[in-house]
Amino acid sequence: MTTEELGGAIMTSTPVDQITTEADSTSLQPAEPYSPPPATRSSSRPSAWVPLFQSRERRWWTIALAATLLITAFGIGVLYVDDSNNQASIRSLTTQNESLTGRNQIIQDQLNKTQANLTASLGELATTKAALEHPHLTIWNVQQQLKGPTWYLAGGIPDTFTYHLKATSTGPMSVSVLTLEQWAKAIQCVDNGGGSTHWCMHHSGTAMSWLSVTSVNYDFHLGEGCADYVSVFTSASAITVTPNVSVTYNPATSATGACA
Repeated sequence: MTTEELGGAIMTSTPVDQITTEADSTSLQPAEPYSPPPATRSSSRPSAWVPLFQSRERRWWTIALAATLLITAFGIGVLYVDDSNNQASIRSLTTQNESLTGRNQIIQDQLNKTQANLTASLGELATTKAALEHPHLTIWNVQQQLKGPTWYLAGGIPDTFTYHLKATSTGPMSVSVLTLEQWAKAIQCVDNGGGSTHWCMHHSGTAMSWLSVTSVNYDFHLGEGCADYVSVFTSASAITVTPNVSVTYNPATSATGACA
């Protein structure tokens, strides 16, 4: 190899031994021609099933939503009707309760009035029963005069009765309750000249006396079991006596006073 000038070079050929090998006719066969698979192209047109599926999906969603809304509305309607019925029932019960309360108050007022009337009736019955068991009678209520010391007013005290001695006078008077024996002694005193009637009736022995008074008011019980008493009124001067003497039936269970 020679170099004549910079930038130029000539390569000389060098003999190369060529080695060839006889190929086996049985092992080497001509290659089959290769045909690449046809390239698949995506169709630019959409499939007809896609919009159909989407349409059906939307329709089912719409149906489901409508059904849900319908069921919800139905449930709300049922709840509203049920609540309305409950409210109506509550109002009805409240009205009935108020009516019953008013009736109860009326009945209670009537009961209170009836009880008051019953109490009054029982009181009247007790009073009537007591009056029937113990009748009260007025036995002397006519005005009478005493014209001096020789005059007297006398009356028997009945047995089995309470004797209500009550009287007033226009001047001093003396009142005594005597047994029949004391009454006899007073009459004997007068007859024997022992004193005036006014004096002897109150100084010959008495069960009790009220001397020189203008009023007397006393309940005498000794006659409830004894028929042995009289009452006597006298005065030293002329006066008018206004009696209001009464008796109440009240028999004693045993003898009383001078009879005991």
